[in-house]
Amino acid sequence: MAPRMRPRAFTLVEILIVVVILGILAAIVIPQFSNASQESIKAALRGQMKQIDDQVEVYRVNNAGLLPTVDPVAPFGAGGEWGVMVSARYLRTEPFNMYAGGSVVGAGDGAVASAAAKGSAVGWFFVITGGTRLDVFAAGYEEATNRLSNE
Repeated sequence: MAPRMRPRAFTLVEILIVVVILGILAAIVIPQFSNASQESIKAALRGQMKQIDDQVEVYRVNNAGLLPTVDPVAPFGAGGEWGVMVSARYLRTEPFNMYAGGSVVGAGDGAVASAAAKGSAVGWFFVITGGTRLDVFAAGYEEATNRLSNE
């Protein structure tokens, strides 16, 4: 009679070693995906702020140096909307702040904007300097340090 062959299988120690190695790899890789998400949000906000600044400048060139409206409280229009910037097609749609989760624009400087928490009601802030300069800031993002408010 021929000797019986035992079926080959992994031992418990081999399986535990593989599980530990996979756990170590996951601990290294997962935070990098989280960081990539934050970086993409920051890149999108920088791009949107540049586009807004560029289109405000185009508006000023087309309108003898005037800002989108003469109202210092709501330079884009009433009610936190983007007004003439969207209606006159300088911007296709109201810019959406992916971090804050909104497109409403309100009065406030860079300090107010960078301190805004994720999910704040206002997605964008503006400040008028000297009646001739309009700066727009993204809520929850500090452009100078390239940081979101949760970092």
